[in-house]
Amino acid sequence: MAKSIPVDLSRSFNFGRSNEPLRAGGSRPWPPVAAPELANLPGGEQVFWGIPFHLGAAGEESAWLLLDEPRTVEIGAKAAYLVVLHFCGQPPDWDPAARGNVDCTGEQLADYVIVYDDGTERRQPIRRRFEVGTAWNAWGQLAFAARPHSSDVPVDLNGPYPPHMWGQYQTSVRGDGGEADYWLYALANPEPDKTVRALRLEPTCSSHLVVAGLTLFEGKEHPLRRHRLESLRITLPEPSCLADVRATVDLGTVARTYAVPAFVPDEWLADPVQGWGEEPVSLEPAKQVLLDVSASADATLSVAGQDVPMADVFGKGGTERGPVRVELLTPRKTWVHVTVEDASTGRPTPVRVHFRAPDGRYLPPYGHRHQVNDNWYEDYGADLKLGHTQYAYVDGKFLIELPVGEVYVELSKGFEYRPLRQRLQIAPGQRELRLRIERPLNWRARGWVTADTHVHFISPQTAWLEAQGEGINLVNLLASQWGDLFTNVGDISGGPSGVSHDDTIVWVGTENRQHLLGHMSMLGAKGEPVFPMCAAGPSESYIGDPTWTSLAEWADRCRQQEGVVIMPHFPSPYGEVVADIVLGKVDGVEIRSFGATLDDVSTREWYRYLNCGYRVAAVGGTDKMWAGMPVGGVRTYADLGGEDFSFHAWAKAVRAGRTFTTSGPIIGLSVEGRAPGSEIALRSGGSLAVEATAESLQPFHTLEIVMNGKVVASEERQAGSGNLTVRASVPVQSSSWLAARCVSRYRVWHGWPVHIAAHTSPVYVVVGDERQFSPSDATFMLTMLDGGLTWLDTLSIPADAERHARIRRVFLDAKEALHQHLHAAGHGRSH
Repeated sequence: MAKSIPVDLSRSFNFGRSNEPLRAGGSRPWPPVAAPELANLPGGEQVFWGIPFHLGAAGEESAWLLLDEPRTVEIGAKAAYLVVLHFCGQPPDWDPAARGNVDCTGEQLADYVIVYDDGTERRQPIRRRFEVGTAWNAWGQLAFAARPHSSDVPVDLNGPYPPHMWGQYQTSVRGDGGEADYWLYALANPEPDKTVRALRLEPTCSSHLVVAGLTLFEGKEHPLRRHRLESLRITLPEPSCLADVRATVDLGTVARTYAVPAFVPDEWLADPVQGWGEEPVSLEPAKQVLLDVSASADATLSVAGQDVPMADVFGKGGTERGPVRVELLTPRKTWVHVTVEDASTGRPTPVRVHFRAPDGRYLPPYGHRHQVNDNWYEDYGADLKLGHTQYAYVDGKFLIELPVGEVYVELSKGFEYRPLRQRLQIAPGQRELRLRIERPLNWRARGWVTADTHVHFISPQTAWLEAQGEGINLVNLLASQWGDLFTNVGDISGGPSGVSHDDTIVWVGTENRQHLLGHMSMLGAKGEPVFPMCAAGPSESYIGDPTWTSLAEWADRCRQQEGVVIMPHFPSPYGEVVADIVLGKVDGVEIRSFGATLDDVSTREWYRYLNCGYRVAAVGGTDKMWAGMPVGGVRTYADLGGEDFSFHAWAKAVRAGRTFTTSGPIIGLSVEGRAPGSEIALRSGGSLAVEATAESLQPFHTLEIVMNGKVVASEERQAGSGNLTVRASVPVQSSSWLAARCVSRYRVWHGWPVHIAAHTSPVYVVVGDERQFSPSDATFMLTMLDGGLTWLDTLSIPADAERHARIRRVFLDAKEALHQHLHAAGHGRSH
């Protein structure tokens, strides 16, 4: 068994958990808002990833070693690895509102120097997102050679589960950490037979780096790398019972207890802005609460220390017991058959509908939930919750029980139909209700189709219904793996789903995922699915799964089967993504996290690749994984170029870049009469006539023309507008790209709230024989490629030597391509 020897660093500690320096004249390295989270980091005797550490006690002020100058830790022992527990601060320009910061990846923060008894030394650079991570880590930005202290803790896939955690538990792991993380880095000792006299810690920049613990590890393998999972049988001396479910409600319900039966192989073999929700608000504390109770008239409701006879509630419409009053809100109801018509055709049309009682309660159509469950994977029916507004998808005709008297209704159907909000009067005994919804915009008639590139969990039939209710022509429903849970695999047919009709196609593809290298969506691949869908362990594949393949191999197989390759929720997870775009294996990237200015991580990173001459279309997809995200909430518009609608025609449009991504506005771009995806060739520089247009049924405020990532012309309406146009003569002196984008100050409340916005794919301008290329962006890409290689060679679990070498080759080929472009750029003009 490997031996771990924690080193006591207490004599070297110079900083405290309260963000106060331990000596006079010291500075406070963390913003005040961060101090409470750091103060809650574990202290005392701890074990992380199987490595013990002796840390400053949680209650002690002296807790850490802040590298404000070179420090030396005396050791005097042999070790194969020196496992350092440390973390760094955010970059100086870090914006806490941003979803992540990738620009400073690879920044060298320090050198850790192993000093031997014979006076020789070995030096290791400590780089941001390589050997160390920030205490507040953004999703998709795990370190390449270090692990957070909050390790993957295996859970029983069969329960019991904490509230709202069934789906999360199917990933097979849970994290056991808090808001902030230490990072474990195993510094390999190249001469383990020599005595290590000391470890010298030398800061190399002003970014704050803190060491919390150090442990000497004597073993033959990397202490943070794990082998694949093996199955073991454990026989207990006595039977053990599952936890019981205790109910305290009178005449109530007992929670289900789930047990795994004995496995019998033979038997074994035989889910202002209208129509887009309302901002969520805190409902607590509240003096008035609503209870939905199912009971007999003889039952007793116990509430707030009072016993209330239900006979009084049902018979009298309400009663009082001490300070408690109970009222029956809607004693008179009637069943109503509702029809929703398209005003332009007079025929019933699928929509998203919300009915509301005067007291504020949601009134669902029959067959839909009263309380929509928007927890991950726990409800995948035809229901939706946007902010605190609940909806049901209906096919145009439905049955609902409504209270007699005043009722409110809201109808919505995508971006081209005007949302309807209306007050109604329901008469006693009323049996029929007819509503109409209007379509002021019709881009389908102009040859454009809409698509959601990224939908999970719902069935194909539900996907078709929700797409019809949201004005979507193509739903890419993606099967995938989540630990030991596989979703929609049984729906894969290798072609359009059989539910496809009435100008809406549902195609079940796959999202192939790896938690650090990246995710990749395989859309429309014909024939056999691209398996395996996930690799390299949690939280995508199962504990101990090796790194079976690269994303590049997935992409090649998808294209061989006539599929479209999309990078979902671009750019994160951010690893191999660089190589796949550089090597031309990606058709489009999802640009969907629209912020108030559109200058968020996904847009900036997309611009980086466009500036280096890599042409990838902008597409819109929701990553719908729960009932809090609408199909097509962010969607792709694609110009079919005169062809009839089919997946093949849509794929051609995406590959050609004839697209825009939007969360509401319909946006257009013309450069010298050429549309997005076009290329304009110029012998030399000049000026180009550019026109951007946008129209929307939700108000937006700004329309911009962008060239090479910079706004070159714009139009703004402080009060908001439904139509804007920008015309400009734009000088172009070198190979460039131009696009249009618009944004609103208003947000829509689906999933992760986004601003109402849109962005076109570019028009490309080639001047002479010059390739557009940005050396600074290419240098960053090389750093990311080094990160991926570092992870492959340090923490990944190789499937076998041949596959490992094949995956490495993807990164090496991309690096070579970038180096060639850098060399060429050194002999010509670049920007």
